[in-house]
Amino acid sequence: MTESTTGRLAVDVLVIGWGKGGKTLAATLAASGTRVALVEQFDTMHGGTCINIGCVPTKTLVHDAEQRREDDDPQQFWGRAVARRDTVVGAMREVNHAMLADLDTVTLIDGRARFVGERTVEVAGGEDLLVVTAPVVVVNTGAVPVRPDLPGAHLPRVHDSTSLQHVSPFPRSLAVIGAGPIGLEFAAMFAGYGAEVTVLNRRERLLPDEDDEVADEVAAVLEGEGIALWHSASATRIEEGATAASVIAQVGDAERRLEVEAVLLATGRRPATDGLGLEAAGVETDERGAIVVDDRLRTSADGVFAIGDVHGGAQHTYLSLDDFRIVLSQLTGDGARSTADRVAVPTTTFLTPPLAAVGLTEGEALAEGRDVLVAVQKVATIKAMPRPKAVGDPRGIVKLVVDARTDQLLGARLFHVDAQEVINLLALAMRTGTTATQLRDGIWTHPSSTEALNETLGKLAPPE
Repeated sequence: MTESTTGRLAVDVLVIGWGKGGKTLAATLAASGTRVALVEQFDTMHGGTCINIGCVPTKTLVHDAEQRREDDDPQQFWGRAVARRDTVVGAMREVNHAMLADLDTVTLIDGRARFVGERTVEVAGGEDLLVVTAPVVVVNTGAVPVRPDLPGAHLPRVHDSTSLQHVSPFPRSLAVIGAGPIGLEFAAMFAGYGAEVTVLNRRERLLPDEDDEVADEVAAVLEGEGIALWHSASATRIEEGATAASVIAQVGDAERRLEVEAVLLATGRRPATDGLGLEAAGVETDERGAIVVDDRLRTSADGVFAIGDVHGGAQHTYLSLDDFRIVLSQLTGDGARSTADRVAVPTTTFLTPPLAAVGLTEGEALAEGRDVLVAVQKVATIKAMPRPKAVGDPRGIVKLVVDARTDQLLGARLFHVDAQEVINLLALAMRTGTTATQLRDGIWTHPSSTEALNETLGKLAPPE
């Protein structure tokens, strides 16, 4: 425990976990005079997953991978990139710590929290023990990587998405088990640093929830970067050798063996609720260990909320931030805000170029019985979109789905330079009722990736 002593502490609000929603809630409440305690198990996680091991450090590494030239030595380039990653993380961690430490009404506690009763938490830090009570407790412990029940999953050359960020020496070959967003981001990143990468995908094709054109374009770009995609592939065991690991996988009807210097298990993340003693507080969890909440993030225990990844569902920092707004509304507002207010939430998978999505695919819209218009263009063919060509990456595709009767945008898939920014504009259009015609006729800066809307929305047509 760094900022509290052994004994008892009573506060107005106790936050367990230093993630985006929790730290923002703590700072906001404390600024108005509320006495807040914030508990974090590890001092290396001050600020939360996003800035320490998630969004910020991985996207820093993705950016640097994009800067590597063909003749740059992979080991040296990787070492410099990791050092820059650590500098960025360290600076952000210090800012996040100061954001709360400088407030007189906040008590910061390093230690392992465990409920021992209703709204009563015991925090163990080394030999110190502190009992904290509060009328309001907010659980914000996030999620942790899943290690599958796979022989060899704990061998030295096998990593999760956290440990692989500091792998040394740089692996000249990498097997990625799992083809979700994390797996594909790391596959593209390590290929950019010069590794020979193979992705084991359990499904028959990449991105099975996406329309064929989009999934095929992503697969083509990844394969164009030298990434091998094994579909219908399930790893059955991993074996350790003197200089490499062997991944044995069932690929279709055949067994295949892959020799690599490192393995990434990108098989998902689960809510971090182990050891929290939730049963002592009367907090219910589901079969995956996620805390069960209602649409206002209230748990089954009076006065206890859960925010961020710990309550299951989509795992995004910006949703954790919206969770903060919902709980703040419960504590200081009219309580009207809820998860039902979320409309057109965008996502981005940071490949090179990024893949961004919002709303329905064409297939989903047709399955709902909607009358739709669709526009699809390869980025290289969009004459009114010169920015990707100017920055040297004209790869990708744009696909837009529009309601034929209302002219409302139903969904978008953007796989191109700046997609992570343009998708926010389209999400806002969907929330505010801006029509496809208004987007098509919009005046956008030049040269920009947004200009694709002028041309692509002019090609709307019924699906074939």
